Amino acid sequence: MLRWAIIFFVIALIAGFLGFGGVAGTSMEIAKFIAIIAIILFVVSLIFGGLRGRGPRV
Repeated sequence: MLRWAIIFFVIALIAGFLGFGGVAGTSMEIAKFIAIIAIILFVVSLIFGGLRGRGPRV
């Protein structure tokens, strides 16, 4: 998921460099949204992984 955020960030940089402000702004907003979702999913997986813990070793 972070790969998609990086791809949209690069698109925003290239579009901004070439003068396409609308495309650059839209790509940057999509990149920020995907990055925030990825961070939220990462934190949730850390929390549930920590709550699950490890079973007793035999």
